[in-house]
Amino acid sequence: MPYYRSVGEVPRKRHTQFRQPDGSLYAEELMGQEGFSSDSSLLYHRHAPTAILAADEFAPAAFTRAPNLPLKPRHLRTHKLDTGGVDPILGRQYLLANDDVRIGYVLADQPSPLFRDATGDHCLYVESGTLRVESPFGVLDVVAGDYVIIPTSTIHRLVPTGDQPARLLTIEASGHIGPPKRYLSVRGQFLEHSPYCERDVRGPDAPLLVDDEEVEVLVRHRRGWTRYVYANHPFDVVGWDGHLYPWAFSIHDFEPITGRIHQPPPVHQTFQGPNFVICSFVPRKVDYHPQSIPVPYNHHNVDSDEMLFYTGGNYEARRGSGIEQGSISLHPSGFTHGPQPGAAERSIGADYFDELAVMVDTFRPLDLCDAASNCEDEGYAWTWARSA
Repeated sequence: MPYYRSVGEVPRKRHTQFRQPDGSLYAEELMGQEGFSSDSSLLYHRHAPTAILAADEFAPAAFTRAPNLPLKPRHLRTHKLDTGGVDPILGRQYLLANDDVRIGYVLADQPSPLFRDATGDHCLYVESGTLRVESPFGVLDVVAGDYVIIPTSTIHRLVPTGDQPARLLTIEASGHIGPPKRYLSVRGQFLEHSPYCERDVRGPDAPLLVDDEEVEVLVRHRRGWTRYVYANHPFDVVGWDGHLYPWAFSIHDFEPITGRIHQPPPVHQTFQGPNFVICSFVPRKVDYHPQSIPVPYNHHNVDSDEMLFYTGGNYEARRGSGIEQGSISLHPSGFTHGPQPGAAERSIGADYFDELAVMVDTFRPLDLCDAASNCEDEGYAWTWARSA
């Protein structure tokens, strides 16, 4: 995580006696990445975080993956997947996946169970609605436009709040997600050229103390799923400090990088994960060279698949292709893609684009999951052959 936080009560020195009012020791839990060699946080529990009473296998809803065959660009209409009565974790419908990342979508109106993913970090993007993210670190309240990063193995619960369900784009990694290294100093501070900084990042700011006993926690791990019964609720932490914790960042706080001629997608990069990147396209001034063409040129990313989630405004390069709120386009490696017919001419003279989109570029091919077939616009691949 970009910077150090200290929340609640912690002793002056780590790994020293820290006693509860009754004289017993608080139970330390060091949560760290890469063994003991990377970011970590130290949490202080009222009860032993290791005490479990039962464990059994758990089988979530299954989904299948199939190659993108025949190879072609795809358009998915996620709002066609709307269902009621589901939670933001078990209710996810997976759209695209490879061995590095799983991309899903959910319209959730129910609280989730307690859940820990021991296989990788999660990045949630809130398309609409509001959500409460509860964990041993405390609470994060998030709204439309927020990204939420949940570190590997963080026990958490997602609770939709407000009058409307929460719409989420879910990005689940097989490793860790964080700011691009080029935005950070060798000591982890955001550099001056970064499009966001520590002031834009939100983390939990108070403990969340729950005294329940015998609670279930679902865990996804490298060999499947297990349902545990914990002797005490894991949200019994009185204080913690460190660099590893759930955090939120609003896409509206991303400061776009612009230039005289069209800037390539790396200027929009927001996060990096194992063999993929996440980018934010936000409202911005566009190219100001007198001969500029503001929309993208045709391009063939020979090493990556490009997925774009449209979440607001009017995406100029895709006008005339049926793209709508909640649409996902997939432009795979092996296929040259670019603006729709007429978009380049229409964009000349524009000085501002009002668009909002989240892009995931993967460096291994994305397979199509069951839900993708249920919401695909079958005519999208042929829209470049139509006149403007």
